[in-house]
Amino acid sequence: MSTAPVIAAVDGSDDSLRALDWALDAARRRDAPLRVVHVRQYAAWGQPDVMVAGEPDTAGDPVLDEVGDRLAADAGGPAVEYVAMEGAPSALLPELGSDAQLLVLGSRGRGGFASLILGSNGMAAARDARCPVVVVPRPGREVPDEFPARSGPRVVVGVDVDSPDDATLAFAFAEAARRGARLQVIAAYPWPVQFWATAGALAPPTVDQDEVEQETRTLAEGFLAPHLKEHPNVPAEALALPGDAAGALVAASKDAELVVVGRHRRRLLAPARMIGSVTQAVLLHAASPIAVIPPPSEES
Repeated sequence: MSTAPVIAAVDGSDDSLRALDWALDAARRRDAPLRVVHVRQYAAWGQPDVMVAGEPDTAGDPVLDEVGDRLAADAGGPAVEYVAMEGAPSALLPELGSDAQLLVLGSRGRGGFASLILGSNGMAAARDARCPVVVVPRPGREVPDEFPARSGPRVVVGVDVDSPDDATLAFAFAEAARRGARLQVIAAYPWPVQFWATAGALAPPTVDQDEVEQETRTLAEGFLAPHLKEHPNVPAEALALPGDAAGALVAASKDAELVVVGRHRRRLLAPARMIGSVTQAVLLHAASPIAVIPPPSEES
């Protein structure tokens, strides 16, 4: 059994309890321990202008007590550790990923504005954590009904054929294998392609869409080949779709077990950690849980 835990961040909200249930299932599938963490924000210990003597009091946390009662009835579940912390969740939660397999949290907690689709803690964890982060959205998100319904579990992953992310594909294949699910690989290409002919005038495309689609699919299938060898029992299909990658992934999220996306990789001229526009859009609008995978160089 791996000693690295699956971490569930809880605050007593319904969102965090949904994330707890997802994390419990993930820990069971991985044969890993579950670490339940509650970060108590706005306490005296977390205020820089207040001097506090001694260590934070981590005993008698009512949120963890409630979670403990909830999990006590789960006989045969994974080993569970409870951790209470004090401070700013947006700063502390990403740090928890340094020794975890997975960090799971709800799309929004008790704090923040009711109109927010994704809270600041979820965004910070998805951007900064060193391990994969799963955000579990609220039920009822409406997405475009563009993909035909199919029976059986399904994991969705996005691939950029111009800059493939092997770590994201590896995570998606492994997760599909754990769930006995098929893998749906979305590779979007820009269309229509237009060029400026003269000032203020656009020329029609000079390439055939069928050729672009076939080339995109061929490239995507090439990136899948080594993962199919490692997971021969995972059925995977590459879909080359015109238009916006974020829109395609959001539409594909309907009834999916999980949508897997990569985090923006650091570059020489952009060294700060970034989520990326496609990943951010998926986090805000996908109907299924979303896994955000950091680049290999940022994993512990």
